[in-house]
Amino acid sequence: MAHWFRHETGGLLLLCAAAIALLLLLIIKVKLEPFISLLVSGLALALAAGLPVSQIVGTPLSSKTSLLETGFGGILGHIAPIIGLGTILGAILESSGGADVLTRKLLHVFGEKRAPLAMGLVGLIFGIPVFFDIGIFVLAPLVYITARRGGRSLVLYAMPMLCGLSMTHAFLPPHPGPVAASGLLGVSLGWLIIMGLVCGIPAFLVAGVAWGAWIGKRVDASVPDEYTVGEEAREQEAEDERPEPSLALVGLIIAVPLVLILLATFGDVWWKGSSVLPLLTFLGTPAVALTIAVLLAFYLLGVRRGTPAKELSELATRSLRPIGMILLVVGGGAFFGAVITATGVGKALAATMSDAGLPVIVLAYLIACGLRLAQGSATVAIVTTGGIVGPLLHGEHHSQAHLALIAIAISAGSIIASHVNDGGFWIVSRYFNLSVRDTLKTWTVLETILSLVGFAIAGALSTFI
Repeated sequence: MAHWFRHETGGLLLLCAAAIALLLLLIIKVKLEPFISLLVSGLALALAAGLPVSQIVGTPLSSKTSLLETGFGGILGHIAPIIGLGTILGAILESSGGADVLTRKLLHVFGEKRAPLAMGLVGLIFGIPVFFDIGIFVLAPLVYITARRGGRSLVLYAMPMLCGLSMTHAFLPPHPGPVAASGLLGVSLGWLIIMGLVCGIPAFLVAGVAWGAWIGKRVDASVPDEYTVGEEAREQEAEDERPEPSLALVGLIIAVPLVLILLATFGDVWWKGSSVLPLLTFLGTPAVALTIAVLLAFYLLGVRRGTPAKELSELATRSLRPIGMILLVVGGGAFFGAVITATGVGKALAATMSDAGLPVIVLAYLIACGLRLAQGSATVAIVTTGGIVGPLLHGEHHSQAHLALIAIAISAGSIIASHVNDGGFWIVSRYFNLSVRDTLKTWTVLETILSLVGFAIAGALSTFI
């Protein structure tokens, strides 16, 4: 029996299914932290598959080549500086008033009739450097004020903004999910940015703009008076205390790292053999590109506008505190994936999938959907799915563009049908004055449309790439 579990396709697949079931049980029923749940599930799978202890955790003298250390270390070395720098950049943009400037300028350009679209673009642009929940905390008061002035349902203005934040959080670096998928699947961030935009923007237009406009006229939600009055007062105080950054400056700082990364990604094609290529490669390394953007933000949005360096340092320190658990979850997911590779489950799953004729991009999407629906966290769904799917891609010689589309499929699956087991569901419900029923009718449906359209585009493109 032990031989069947450890060496036969059916036994290996059953072990993998049992490990995933254990993971979900620990997260959902036991309420254990996802990081610890991933660690326990990975260790249990490794022991059940009969891997040597020295391979799992190393020896008393050295653990450098162990699955535990290489699984965690390999992915964290890739993503930790990117997520850390991205978090600091978002914090500086937020504290400088960049969101206020962006919102007012877009509302002025688009006018009252197209205010929902303007709010969607605010979420889309400001969501690039800012985490989803932080984006809601910063932008919700601006949505309140816009809805109060427009005299219409809060839903009409909130849904496009939420969709913009959700799309960038799921599909684009430097957010944890896409960056983790990049490391687990071995795809460059440049290609991930390209495919994230190609698949994400149409999905945003369908889910955020079209669906948001339709449902916004059918679900009424009033603006909480206490929020609007307080935020208007604080907004006025902020305007009186310091000058605002220009829209061009905010846009420049957000665009700099994206442009540098893209130039490095495609420089090998456009300027192959050129003396400028090593410079582009250096500047376009994600950690370097984000470091440049952070330094620009420190000076242009901070020091030059009178903010003391000590205050900026404290802001950076505060912004980094919440990302510790995110990094541990990603590391745990990478360890889980390393165990799957070592046990041979990946090869068994690849053979089964090949026999069934199921494309890897479809399998990736379905696994991510299942994990999302079961435990609620998009990041956990992405890193766990990446750990399962990553071994299937080894030796298959997929192009970077195709790997990016698979990563987008995983990201799309990770956001489907946000419901009561997702913290984001309750944040949306609370901040936009929605009952559970109305949150399901608006936010849950929006996330599902965003997921389905994003995956449909990725799947269609994968047939040509």
